[in-house]
Amino acid sequence: MASPRKPVIVRKFSRDWCAGYAGAGFGQDAAELEILDLTGKVLRIGWEQVKWVCYVREFPALPADSANPERLLRKRFVVRPRTPGLWLRLTLTDGEELEGLAANDRVGLLLTPPDTRSNTQRIYVPRQAIETLEVVSRVTARRRRQTDAAQPEAEQPELFPQDRDHDRNRERDQDEVSPGREKG
Repeated sequence: MASPRKPVIVRKFSRDWCAGYAGAGFGQDAAELEILDLTGKVLRIGWEQVKWVCYVREFPALPADSANPERLLRKRFVVRPRTPGLWLRLTLTDGEELEGLAANDRVGLLLTPPDTRSNTQRIYVPRQAIETLEVVSRVTARRRRQTDAAQPEAEQPELFPQDRDHDRNRERDQDEVSPGREKG
């Protein structure tokens, strides 16, 4: 059964961050982001403070992860992504750049990060945090090439093709000379 709250790491513009659980349907229609922190307290953070919200696989366990708890190592695609979507490049209000594949949302952008094997699975960026937005490309699903096995088979040629005219003449000749009938 899916949990109604998802593990997130909220990065603020002050470089501070907090970890907790956000409701599945949060958005900017509320005046602030509400998360349940790891101690069970409800935290309310104003959207103007939020740089991004990262949906993560796990929370940082080691002190070494405290500088980059999202473990978001690559913020740009090295090559063209394969997953269909809108490839965007964002410049945030603090000057940091971030790329991702977007699903359109009225109140912000939900991005798939370039490194899908990292701890961060999705990044939600509120509209207030975006200074510029550039559409890099529209990535579409590639059509699969038909292999020889997938192509419809041509009809197998006959080894001994029969001449239809020859068959008709043969049938006519047999009709003319049939047992019990004499040729006139």
